[in-house]
Amino acid sequence: MSRISESDLVINPDGSIYHLNLRPEDLADSVITVGDPDRVAEVSRYFDSIEVRKGKREFITHTGYVGKTLLSVVSTGIGTDNIDIVFNELDALVNIDFETREVKDKLRTLDIIRIGTSGAIQDDLPIGTILAASHGLGLDTLMGFYLAEVDPEDARLLAMVRQHLTGFDAVEPYFTAASSPLTEKIASTLPKGITVTAPGFYAPQGRKVRAAAKFPNLISQLNSFRDGDLRITNLEMETAGIYALAKVLGHRALSINAILASRVKFAFSNNPQQVVDQAIRHVLERI
Repeated sequence: MSRISESDLVINPDGSIYHLNLRPEDLADSVITVGDPDRVAEVSRYFDSIEVRKGKREFITHTGYVGKTLLSVVSTGIGTDNIDIVFNELDALVNIDFETREVKDKLRTLDIIRIGTSGAIQDDLPIGTILAASHGLGLDTLMGFYLAEVDPEDARLLAMVRQHLTGFDAVEPYFTAASSPLTEKIASTLPKGITVTAPGFYAPQGRKVRAAAKFPNLISQLNSFRDGDLRITNLEMETAGIYALAKVLGHRALSINAILASRVKFAFSNNPQQVVDQAIRHVLERI
């Protein structure tokens, strides 16, 4: 088995991985990811005990127990560029021997649950909804750099989406389903839909401030897609990368979205923290 070079996998002098600043023993098999570093403590305040508190840059990790279940909560920051860092380093922590720099013979599978904020693009999804992403549709470039096997059903849906979206020739979308076991465990009672992951917050999500948007009808093009009961429900900046990279690396992933905005009613939550806390408690009660 080939040795991974020092420049491909950077390990700090204390034996921790480069960005996350974690050692292999610091990470649980069940991981909650949040974008905002401050949200890590909002999750871990529900832990019965906290065994690890570590951080570097925007990457903060708390590992502890809820009852007898060991959990880690890790902040990713915003965007799929950060997902690339976090997911490769989470995988390395459990599946690479840091002493030999070789992939382990027996691989571990992580359960990774994103708790994030999002904007709904369907008028029947009110602000305050807790929504599970059945699929992630990526409009960013992350997966253009990875070799990935695409399931036939994901390929079929992606082809339908590409046919539906007109004028997006410069964008190469990708499409990945959520983990079925995690969806059944965490989100069986939640509304579900396709979550679109954009490479930005403003024009890439159809917002108009001062700069002119190249795709002014983005929201209407997205929310009019249908395949039976399946539809595109919301926009954010991480889910598709999480789903696709987790699949490449052999992990299970689910994204839980706290709907703070209605993009079709041009409204934003009056109490966003309460909605996020509802999503956190929902996940912790079922994990």
